[in-house]
Amino acid sequence: MRSSSVSPAIATPLFSRVDSVGAWIAPAALRALLAWEFVESGLEKFNGENWFAELGDKFPWPFSLLGADASWFAATWLELIGGLALLLGLGTRYAAFALWVLTVVAIYTVHWPDQWSSLAELWQGYAISDQGHGNYKLPLIYLAMLLPLALGGGGRLSLDHLIARSFRSSSSDAAGDGRVWALVALGFGLPTALLLPWLGGALIVAAAGLAMAATLRRATPQHAAARG
Repeated sequence: MRSSSVSPAIATPLFSRVDSVGAWIAPAALRALLAWEFVESGLEKFNGENWFAELGDKFPWPFSLLGADASWFAATWLELIGGLALLLGLGTRYAAFALWVLTVVAIYTVHWPDQWSSLAELWQGYAISDQGHGNYKLPLIYLAMLLPLALGGGGRLSLDHLIARSFRSSSSDAAGDGRVWALVALGFGLPTALLLPWLGGALIVAAAGLAMAATLRRATPQHAAARG
């Protein structure tokens, strides 16, 4: 009886071609949808009234130092410029990370429950409603969508790919990779600590450990060479 499953010999080149197509389409689709959402939100702020003053002291430090007018201006133009950058795929990683931080601040300030005593209680806020348990479902989805763009870039259908194509290098070293992991863990750990201090703290500690390990790994061959 013949098996209906695809053999590895056939699946490997097939999936490789699908991956190649996905590198063009998948990031572009994410960028387009997120660009629409953030530009739309920015235009609403640009054409609307500043309601940040009604939030009082809910903004976390250091954003609380800006004041309502400066915060409104910064949020408006970050959404507009960041959204357009995502649409074009220009500075995708920077734009996605900046919007990721902005979304974390928005969750903390507007959508996060004021009090919660367990993860089960916190999870009740994963909804698009305002019933006293928070309302962070939609911005959390945005965070998940921004993450692959911040870490993986805008894909092949982007200005970033066009600009960087001739400057890419295939070289890699383990110590360098360790430092990049540390930077990523620290970059996402600091804003995450606003919402979940234990998770953000764990990422910060992991960043310190990764940076130390990369430093030791880089120094070991030099130390061995010096002894030789």
